[in-house]
This record gives sequence, C-alpha cells and structure tokens, in this order.
Amino acid sequence: MEALGVTFICLAVVFGLLVLVIGAFLLRRYQLNRALGTFDASIRLPPKGWRVGVCRYTDKNLEWLSLLSLSPIPKFRFLRSSLEVEGWRAPTEAERVRIQPGAIIVQLAYKGEPFDLAMKYDVYAGLSSWIEAGPVIGIGTWR
Repeated sequence: MEALGVTFICLAVVFGLLVLVIGAFLLRRYQLNRALGTFDASIRLPPKGWRVGVCRYTDKNLEWLSLLSLSPIPKFRFLRSSLEVEGWRAPTEAERVRIQPGAIIVQLAYKGEPFDLAMKYDVYAGLSSWIEAGPVIGIGTWR
C-alpha cells in the first residue's frame, strides 16, 4: 500500500509540473499576441530549416522569439537600418507544411546575409513599410 501511495504522489507531481509548463507556454503566447507590434512569423536562416515564432518591432530592431521557448530574450535581433527587403514569393509545396497557412515567404537580407520570414501578406506590407520608413544615411540619427 505504501509503494502505491509513493507512486501516486510521484505521478501527481509530474502531472502538476506538466500542467504548469503548458500553462506557462500558453501565458507567454497570450502575452506575445497582446503586445503591440508583434506578428506570427517563421524564420529560416540558411542552411537551417524553418522555425516557428513571433516577430516584434521595437524602435530600432526587429526581434524574433521562438514559440518553443519560455525565454523573454529574442533568439534573433535584426537592426532596422541593416535590413533590406529583397522581395516575396509563394511557398513551395514542401514549405507549406512547415509554415502557417496562407503565409508568403519574404526574402530579406541582414548585413548582406539572406534569410527568409514566412508571414501573412498584410503583415508583409507593414514590415516593408516599417523598414523603409526609417531615415536614410546622412539624415536622421541611426542609418
């Protein structure tokens, strides 16, 4: 009887921890969605595959946070003045299963290094406007 009680307590603790971790992921996702300037975006940095996450705008940076992490620190941070939009394209059949439905592939370069972001078209319009709205070199403070 005592061994059964210890087993039950261990299973209850494991189940409780699992519920807490899932709750923490859901709370983080909720907070990221409510924050101003955030949008769902998968990222692909060559030669790696697609990673699911959320991007957010700050005054000088575009930050990408992984959905599979509880860390509040962005996994990637791109300086706005060093980002260039190279265009967009429709996803291939192989990419469609790895990115969100209805997304397009936005081809970007950061300091000359290409990478891709998958996002909705209306989000792409906002992103390209945000990148291009900054001051040009010699005028303003950061470019």
